[in-house]
Amino acid sequence: MIIRAVIEWDEESTAYSATCPELNFVSSFGDTKDEAIANLKDAIQLMLEPIPDQFLEGSKPKEVVELAL
Repeated sequence: MIIRAVIEWDEESTAYSATCPELNFVSSFGDTKDEAIANLKDAIQLMLEPIPDQFLEGSKPKEVVELAL
C-alpha cells in the first residue's frame, strides 16, 4: 500500500510532524524527518492491526467480516 504523508516542521515544539490525511489524519512526530516518518509508519501499522477476538466477544450477536483493501 502506498500512501501520502505530510511532513512539517513545528517551530513551537521544535520537532517534525508527519500526518497521513488518507488514513483519518493519523499522525506522529520526531526530532528528524526520518524519525517522524518511522513513527508514522508504526502508528499506521497499529491502526491497521486487526481487533483482537477478545474485544469482539460479548453477549450481543454480531457478524464479523474481513475486507480486503
